[in-house]
Amino acid sequence: MNINVYVDGFNLYYCTVKDTPYKWLDLYLLCANLFPSKTIRKLKYFTAKVTAVPWDPSAPTRQDFYWRALRTIPNLEIIEGDFVSWPRYLPKVPFVYKPNGRPQKARVLRTEEKGSDVNLAAHLVYDNCIKDSDESIVISNDSDLSDAIEIVTTKVQRPVTVVNPNRTKMVHKYPTHCSMHRELHRVATQRVLSINEKILPPSQFPSTITDSQGTFSKPPSW
Repeated sequence: MNINVYVDGFNLYYCTVKDTPYKWLDLYLLCANLFPSKTIRKLKYFTAKVTAVPWDPSAPTRQDFYWRALRTIPNLEIIEGDFVSWPRYLPKVPFVYKPNGRPQKARVLRTEEKGSDVNLAAHLVYDNCIKDSDESIVISNDSDLSDAIEIVTTKVQRPVTVVNPNRTKMVHKYPTHCSMHRELHRVATQRVLSINEKILPPSQFPSTITDSQGTFSKPPSW
């Protein structure tokens, strides 16, 4: 069975590999390990270019190396949204109140990724309308995608498996994980409730990779 895989890049990063040594994640190997009986036809990775910040000026460089690694996967496409940041005032925590009863605020830098959820939803619906594959797999726990998935499963009547990217951890010998959003659970035809962290070590790129531009390596901090 041929499948198309739609990966919510930021959701996968923050739920699966952040604060782990497994950021050098080969998405093809991850999907092959999750679904060994299926043939991956296309991988679509939805993300955005990050911007440098004073406390992490090398973030764009690390991302560039990772994207370069991803592009060595023959059937993978990177679809870009936008990454925006702007200062705004938000209430301090714990709350400190002014004489007028309103909470004191602090000026913070707000960052947000825009467009990837819309892009993923559009590609998912379109690809299924033209029957681009036998089945779709969505790797995300973002409930904003539930309407698009429901359109595919009920109106277009094609199967969609949803993978919750929150990884299963072992705490005191017992597995723990964050649950799949109930709306995604409702609309999916099949579900993978979490990514077991044991699958991450064998799903890594080699430390050194060669492409058409030359040889490059996994970022040292990863």
